[in-house]
Amino acid sequence: MITSKKFIFAAVVALIIIIGLCYYYFFSAMLSVGENQYVYIDADDNIDSVYAKLEPIATQHGMTGFKTIARHGSYGDKIRTGRYEIDKNNGAFTVFRKLKSGTQSPVSLTIPSVRTADKLAEVLSKKLMLDSLELYDAITDSVKCAKYGYTPETMLCLFIPNTYEVYWNIPLDKFLEKMESENDKFWNAERKKKASEMELTEVEVMTLASIVDEETTNNEEKPMIAGMYYNRLKADMPLQADPTIKFALNDFSIQRIYHNMLKIDSPYNTYKYEGLPPGPIRIPSVAGIDAVLNYVHHDYLYMCAKEDFSGTHNFAQTYEEHLKNAANYAAALNERDIK
Repeated sequence: MITSKKFIFAAVVALIIIIGLCYYYFFSAMLSVGENQYVYIDADDNIDSVYAKLEPIATQHGMTGFKTIARHGSYGDKIRTGRYEIDKNNGAFTVFRKLKSGTQSPVSLTIPSVRTADKLAEVLSKKLMLDSLELYDAITDSVKCAKYGYTPETMLCLFIPNTYEVYWNIPLDKFLEKMESENDKFWNAERKKKASEMELTEVEVMTLASIVDEETTNNEEKPMIAGMYYNRLKADMPLQADPTIKFALNDFSIQRIYHNMLKIDSPYNTYKYEGLPPGPIRIPSVAGIDAVLNYVHHDYLYMCAKEDFSGTHNFAQTYEEHLKNAANYAAALNERDIK
C-alpha cells in the first residue's frame, strides 16, 4: 500500500516536471526582448537561415523548443515567405504555428511621391519582398503598362500616394492589381465629374498636378497655381513650367533655371512644346490632384516665386507685370549668390 502511494506520488511529480518542462520550452515567452518583433522570411530562406533570424531575439530555451517542434513538424519541407509578428508573450509553439501556416502581419505601405520609376522601384523594394529591377522593368515595359491602360510615360499615374495594407510578400502582379483597384476607388464619381468638366483626362489631371506639386509644398496655394496653368492650357499658351526643365535634364538639384537650359529638345520641355508633357514629372500628391480638380478661377497667366523665399508666388495678369516680379526674384537670387 505504501509502495503504491510512493509510486503514485513519484508519477505525479514526474508528470508535473514534464508539464513544467513542456510549458518552459514550448509555451513560455520565446522572445528575449521586451517588445514585439518582426521576422522577415524570403524566398531564399531555409530552415537554418530561419533559425539564424530567430536566434538574436529568442531565449535559449525558446529556440530549443522551436527547433524541436520544427524538426518534428517538418517545417523545413515548406517554408512560407512573409512578415511575421512575434508577440512578446508568444511561446515557441505559437511562433511555429504562425510560420508553418503562413499567418502574416500586413505592412502599412505608403506610396511615396517620387519623381521617377527607378526611385519608386528602389523605395518599394525596401518595404516589400519585391525585386527592384523586376518592378522597374514592369512599370517601364510598354506591354505591361498597356495592361493597366498606361504607357511607360504615364504609368506613375497608377499609383495614388496613400497608405495601404498589403502583405510583405505580395507578388508583383498582385501588387499592381492592388494599385489598380485603389486607383479606381480614388477616382470616384465626383473626381471624374470635375475632370470631365475641365475637359481633362485623369492622366492629364495627374500630370498637371505633378507640376503643381513641384512648384510648391504649400497646399493652400496649390489651387491658385493650378488655376494659372489651367488658364495657359485653355489659352493655348506654353506652360513654361521650370520643374519640367529639371525633369527633362534629369537634374533635380538645380536651383535656378538659365536661358540655355530652355533649349533642351525634350517633350518635357514646356518652354519649347505647348500643352502638357507626356506624363507626370512625379507621382502627384492627393493634395496636388485635388488642387487641380478644385482650381481657383482667376485671370492670372503668369507667376514667379516671391523674393522673400517663402515658397509662395506673385501672380500677374500681364507680361509686363510678370517681368517686374521676375526681376525682383532674380535680384533676390543674386543677393543670396544662388547660382
